[in-house]
Amino acid sequence: MSLNPSPIPAVQDDWRTYSGVLSCRVFAFILDYFIVALLCIPAGIVLFFVSVATLGLFFFLYPPLFVIVAGLYFGMTVGGPAQASLGMRSVGIAMRRIDGQRIDFMTAIVHLVLFWILNSVLTPLVLLVGLFTDRSRLLHDLLIGTVTVRTV
Repeated sequence: MSLNPSPIPAVQDDWRTYSGVLSCRVFAFILDYFIVALLCIPAGIVLFFVSVATLGLFFFLYPPLFVIVAGLYFGMTVGGPAQASLGMRSVGIAMRRIDGQRIDFMTAIVHLVLFWILNSVLTPLVLLVGLFTDRSRLLHDLLIGTVTVRTV
């Protein structure tokens, strides 16, 4: 008996599941950050009114607003039922854990933070790792045990 009533099937070894995933991830990244930038507009407006209502108490949240919105966006979409952000869904990919369990909110956040840290340190080399690893996994995928697969 399993504790998880509906586990995702374990990751397959079929090469077609990983074909073209790296280029799809680049396009999904561009789409997702465009969506996050658009979501920052209503979040900024709401934050303004909350800050005015609290006599300026929440104005300090403006500098990290993009990080907060991106974290919530990726945590809720990648950690949600589809296991993919809107950009990932549009290009036909999803994220899976190697052991077949669901990606939860915190794992999605850790994946995002590791991506930002590794991207700031190894900017051009982040995508090169995917060319030399099995299943086109990037460094942050290897560290937390995730893989990106095609859904279509």
